[in-house]
Amino acid sequence: MTTHAGRVVEDLLRELAPQVLGALVRRYGRFDTCEDAVQEALLAAAVQWPKEGVPENPRGWLIAVASRRLIDQLRSDQARRLREETVAAQVPPDELPAEQDDTLTLLFLCCHPALSPASQLALTLRAVGGLTTDQIARAFLVPEPTMAQRISRAKQTIKTSGGEFRLPPEDERAERLRVVLHVLYLIFNEGYTATSGPELQRADLTREAIRLTRAVRRLLPDDGEVAGLLALMLLTDARRTARTRPDGSLVPLTEQDRSRWDQDSIREGVALVTDALSRSLVGPYQVQAAIAAVHAEAARAEDTDWPQILALYELLERIAPNPMVTLNHAVAVAMVHGPQAGLDLLETIEADDRLAGHHRLDAVRAHLLELAGDNTAAHAAYRTAARRTTSLPERRYLETRAARLTDAEP
Repeated sequence: MTTHAGRVVEDLLRELAPQVLGALVRRYGRFDTCEDAVQEALLAAAVQWPKEGVPENPRGWLIAVASRRLIDQLRSDQARRLREETVAAQVPPDELPAEQDDTLTLLFLCCHPALSPASQLALTLRAVGGLTTDQIARAFLVPEPTMAQRISRAKQTIKTSGGEFRLPPEDERAERLRVVLHVLYLIFNEGYTATSGPELQRADLTREAIRLTRAVRRLLPDDGEVAGLLALMLLTDARRTARTRPDGSLVPLTEQDRSRWDQDSIREGVALVTDALSRSLVGPYQVQAAIAAVHAEAARAEDTDWPQILALYELLERIAPNPMVTLNHAVAVAMVHGPQAGLDLLETIEADDRLAGHHRLDAVRAHLLELAGDNTAAHAAYRTAARRTTSLPERRYLETRAARLTDAEP
């Protein structure tokens, strides 16, 4: 069991991880070698600090330990020993810059366009989040050696593609930031609704996504989409404790006990998106956060302002069209104009390859068919959705919905 002291140390180490790695990479280069050295320093601190206390200058302690590990590693390469010792000796560890925050630069590097989305996620959690390979592997339900290989290949790809530890050129920055935000969004989504396994949600990933997005907002306080993404995460995560019953089964939004929603997160999220929409160019994360805010502000499911949500989805379809947006848009259409109108909209994405075999399409179709009173077709769609999902809680929920329709038949 993690003690309070252990939790405090863990939170501190995750906060310091990108700062320490940034200080080393900025001085020595060699992202891959520096990252390994920082991980060793983090592990040493995780063992020592709960027992011996946090040092007066924890960041300096980590930099010193990581630097010693790095120098030892460089010296072990006999063919380049002289050159690496010269580089390592240029600036003693205690003279490394103490204040510069390189979190954003690290995020840009970890989300390098040469990497696959899976590698971007893994490397971000390892290098910027400070998670161990084992923690990341367990979060994504893969063996630790598999995750270690993924991270190793990602670092090698950055090295061979010439990725540098610096902010992208101004003309590339907006697109690169878009990728960074998308990676953080994917980390949050995997934590909020796990794509596979026995648990519906993984709070460690949602917490990490929120923490990293807060870090980006501190560095880019005037960016409306950064604020929008943070607001979306807070407003969505506010429902977390109400989404499952004591047995772990899923509770849909319309049936949740809204008194259990985190009101502090809702207030912060609403304030963030309200401010962002009032003073910046509207982007997809802001619109999604606004939709989440409308849901959050309804005291009961029947009080939900569906016409406003429908208008927001129509806006989202215009600025960021994709089949998942259309899927949610169809639900809003059904709530305002009736289930058949929603089903008609679903037909427009039936042939979209990006949704081929995806259980959510079948689940939404089943829901709308049920609202339309076609229990036979709804039952079949729920069963199909249940077969296609790899999330056990979602499968159980969909099977339960199907069984209820069977029981309701005369």
